[in-house]
Amino acid sequence: MNCHRIEELIELLEPEWQKDSELNLIQFLLKLSNEAGFEGPLEELTDDVLIYHLKMRNSAKDDVIPGIKKDYEEDFKTAILKARGIIK
Repeated sequence: MNCHRIEELIELLEPEWQKDSELNLIQFLLKLSNEAGFEGPLEELTDDVLIYHLKMRNSAKDDVIPGIKKDYEEDFKTAILKARGIIK
């Protein structure tokens, strides 16, 4: 894991963990993995799952995923035309 990913994970984890401060770290990670729908053993939980779940945890179910939002188009036709380079 790169240093910037560790820093991002800690930055996202800290305020959420403070809301459940009675839990130890492993208990909180298990809670996050269950919320994210992860069904494997904890040692297989990736930092990507944690980062994206923490980013989306307090957002509405229909919100656009961060990182995709910059390319998001409401209109499918516009999205296709942009993808083909017909419009900018």
